[in-house]
Amino acid sequence: MSLLSGIRGGDDAGFDDYDEFRAEHLPDPGEFLDGDVLTGPDHAAFHRLTMGLFAERGVYDMTFGYNLARLNLDHRHPDAGFRYARDPDEAGVLRAEFTPTTEFCPQSDTLTVGAFRAWNGLAERHEYDLVRVRVAPMHHQSVAINGKLEQMERTYRETGTVPEDPADGGGSDDEVATDEELPF
Repeated sequence: MSLLSGIRGGDDAGFDDYDEFRAEHLPDPGEFLDGDVLTGPDHAAFHRLTMGLFAERGVYDMTFGYNLARLNLDHRHPDAGFRYARDPDEAGVLRAEFTPTTEFCPQSDTLTVGAFRAWNGLAERHEYDLVRVRVAPMHHQSVAINGKLEQMERTYRETGTVPEDPADGGGSDDEVATDEELPF
């Protein structure tokens, strides 16, 4: 299967198109998104970019077998996915909050770390100096996951490079999964 097949959205019944902003198919913004929450064309534009970055970096939801950005478009999970807001205190900073499909989603740690690494490792592709990422507080391990993301953010701010995830045993930020390496 090609890395880009099945990620377009709108191609299948039950999915919105990447050009659409359908608030009824998205999670409500959480407290982390205090600021200028992206809606309409602004949300859709950043989410289209996200789809491409996630495809390039292999940020896939293994449960559903698709690019994690597609979760925002999936009608079966209207309370799950990403929402975005411009940081009210720092110009050039975007906040992204991931709401998983369940409070015990075992992939939330991996998915949010992957999202952080994709957005910040390919920062030259968007207008933000930093994309801060958090998992919604409804997740049963949100405190631990968000603590790890905060540490990664501090390291990124200090060094200007995306840190390795200490839990994954290393790996270069330059590594990109190929079609042959992906399990679907």
